[in-house]
Amino acid sequence: MMRGLILSQLTSLPRAQAASARWIAAALGLTAVAWLAVLAGLLAIADRVHDDVPVMLAVKLPLLASKPELIFAGESRTVYQVDPSLAAQLIGKPPGSAINLGYDAGEPLALEAAMHRMPDRFRSAHVVISVAPFLFNEGVRSAAVYPQDVAARLGVAELMSSFLPLRVGTLIRFIREAFASRLVADQHIAEMGAQPSAFGLDVIGHTQPDDRWPVDIGSHAHYANWNIAGAKARYELGALCDMVALTRQLTVVIPPWAPRYDRAQDAAWRDKDDQYVALVTDAGHRCGFDVLNIPSVAGLAQANYADEMHVNISGIPTYTRYLMSQLKH
Repeated sequence: MMRGLILSQLTSLPRAQAASARWIAAALGLTAVAWLAVLAGLLAIADRVHDDVPVMLAVKLPLLASKPELIFAGESRTVYQVDPSLAAQLIGKPPGSAINLGYDAGEPLALEAAMHRMPDRFRSAHVVISVAPFLFNEGVRSAAVYPQDVAARLGVAELMSSFLPLRVGTLIRFIREAFASRLVADQHIAEMGAQPSAFGLDVIGHTQPDDRWPVDIGSHAHYANWNIAGAKARYELGALCDMVALTRQLTVVIPPWAPRYDRAQDAAWRDKDDQYVALVTDAGHRCGFDVLNIPSVAGLAQANYADEMHVNISGIPTYTRYLMSQLKH
């Protein structure tokens, strides 16, 4: 009798474990469905409240009060490399005649939105905007650099199918940035905010340690999973084309990388970069904006670079002077 009881208990144990496993799987499934539903709801709300002028650009727009003739804009290689005070001096104009609206991962769509919002401040200005490969490369989906205004144009279903499960951080950043952009828009920061210092220039005061520098540029994250035929290129190039009618003159700048890297010895970088330059140049010919491709700058040495993309404080005057010498006024 005792043996039968033991056998009965041993037989029922796998059944209990199987039932428990089914309950756990069902609970996990329901949790996942609920989480996806909440995420979809948040994305839908974020899409509705999103404003195309992000916080990092909005806080710099008060600089437009000086009615500048020369407006530098774009991604980080503008904000950390172009000195607007020196630029104004070089064209014989007073301080405030040139300003720097650049910000980290700055995208053309955001600048176009600012132009529509404050058209009188841009209509008579020469706008010089820098662009980087990640703005056009569909393969770059990281949260830090994915263009927020492009994300706003994809819709909830496409966002979720594009970024889940591995890039959920990109979706979370979109939600966070959407609410932040709406807040600064409602507070009218662009019109009434404090004036940024140094007419918008920021400075990188340190140099990256040697062990942090990429071995090459061909395998750099900005060129990963290379594809410049997607939504990013379509929307961002469209914004550049639309800006032509909103400014006196538009120049698109493709800035250099650090001189320690050699395009001739890096075929992957050279081929991708040539495609990216051709993409922007073709759009310029079609839409009527100038393209200034800068593979290198005489006088900018490796010691003038803080990392593979950005000059440190010592390189700012050299880069600014060179850029000004190349602009068509």
